[in-house]
Amino acid sequence: MRLNLKVPFAEKDQAKKLGARWDAGRKIWYVEGKDDLAPFSRWSPTPHDASADDGRAQKSVSAKNQDSSGKVQVGSRYVEHPRVCDCPPWEVCDKCRATALSSRV
Repeated sequence: MRLNLKVPFAEKDQAKKLGARWDAGRKIWYVEGKDDLAPFSRWSPTPHDASADDGRAQKSVSAKNQDSSGKVQVGSRYVEHPRVCDCPPWEVCDKCRATALSSRV
């Protein structure tokens, strides 16, 4: 099993001596096929590091901010206003001019 590591540049030689390898494509240190991972525990990424799972944490964060309808919920004071018309949000038509955030047309 592969374990990605978060090794600072200054400690790369120490990790290499213990058997860590550099993945140039992903630009990350890793160990694979080791029974004892204790020597690498200080470089083991936390669950909040994106390098721990190759970017899957980024996807789960954005998915967490969406409800089942696909609308993005931002902050505790988010209020969804009803749609007045079917024009794109970046355009202001005559129907939605009164509720538009900016007066530019």
